[in-house]
Amino acid sequence: MTTPLGIIGGSGLTQLANLAVTRREVVRTPYGEPSGALTFGELQGREVIFLARHGYGHTIAPHEVNYRATIWAMKDAGVERIVSVASVGGIGAGLGPGVIVIPHQILDYTWGRRSTYFEGPERPVTHIDFTHPYTESLRRSLLDAARVAGETVVADGVYATTQGPRLESAAEVDRLERDGATMVGMTGMPEAALARELDLAYAALAVVVNHAAGRGDSREGIRLEDIATILESAIARARHILEGLVVHDGHS
Repeated sequence: MTTPLGIIGGSGLTQLANLAVTRREVVRTPYGEPSGALTFGELQGREVIFLARHGYGHTIAPHEVNYRATIWAMKDAGVERIVSVASVGGIGAGLGPGVIVIPHQILDYTWGRRSTYFEGPERPVTHIDFTHPYTESLRRSLLDAARVAGETVVADGVYATTQGPRLESAAEVDRLERDGATMVGMTGMPEAALARELDLAYAALAVVVNHAAGRGDSREGIRLEDIATILESAIARARHILEGLVVHDGHS
C-alpha cells in the first residue's frame, strides 16, 4: 500500500478541484495548528492529503504561516513526500508570467520565522545537510509527470525566499539576481528545511505569475490586477502535472 502524497497549495491553489474529497480533519500539533484542516481525498484513484498554506480563505500572510505545524501535520498523517505549489516572480531570462518551474536550489532571505524543530531547552544541537534542498528523486518524478501530462516546465531554478508580505524593490531584485536567484517568492523557507528535518521528500512547482520588480512588463511597477488571470490558467496546468505525478507513481 502506498503512502499518501502531501500537497501544499499556495496562492491560487486553496483547493484541488480535481480531488475527490473523502474527509477533512482539524489537527493540532506540538507546534500549534496548521493553516487549516487537512483535506483527505483521491486524485486519479490515489490517496492525497491537501493543505492550503495561506488558509482556505487565503487570510494568512507568508511570514505568519505556521510552517512547523504544517509540515508536522503532514508527517503525522502518514505523508512521506510533499509537493509544494507556490507563486513566484520571474527574474531569469525566459521566466515570464505563466511559466512553471521545478526549482533545484534555494536562497533564504527570511528572518524571524520559527524555522527548526531542533530548539528549546535540553534539545541537542542538530545540523541537517541542505546541500540540495529539494529531493532530487521527487523533482525527477515531477519532470516525468509534466511530460506525461504534456505540460512544458523549466527543469531547474534558484528560488529566493523573501520575508514579505510586500513585494520587492527593483534594487532588491537586482541583488537577488547577482546572488544567483532566477525567481523570487515568500514561502519556500523554512518549509523545505523543516521537511528535511523530518526526513520527508520535498519538491516544488513554482508558478511564475509576474515578472519580478524592474523586469519585463514590471519595469515600472507590478500590475497586481493581472496576476489573478495568470494564476487561474497556470494553476490549472499545475493541477494537470499533479495528476500526472500520481499516474506516474501508479506505474512506477
